[in-house]
Amino acid sequence: MKRTLPCRDCQRPILWTITEAGKKLAVDPDPDPAGNTAIWRDGTGAWRSRRPSEDLPLTGWERLHMPHVGTLCPAHAEQLALPIGVVSLDAHRRKKRP
Repeated sequence: MKRTLPCRDCQRPILWTITEAGKKLAVDPDPDPAGNTAIWRDGTGAWRSRRPSEDLPLTGWERLHMPHVGTLCPAHAEQLALPIGVVSLDAHRRKKRP
């Protein structure tokens, strides 16, 4: 059973996963064939996620889901709409420092 939590901004249910890099990624809880994130449950019961590729395609125990930032969440839509010539530094700021 998937344990979902509501998004702080749009209140739609989201499922938190852990990426291959150890970061948290929110995905929509229902499988979506248009999604680009493979999720599965590991041996400890944690939801894991990765980006399937040509070299490592989707496996039988994984399902495609849409990342929550790719949905119609109003908070994420504002973040994606940057003026021309402006670069977001959010990804750089989130990197863990050694």
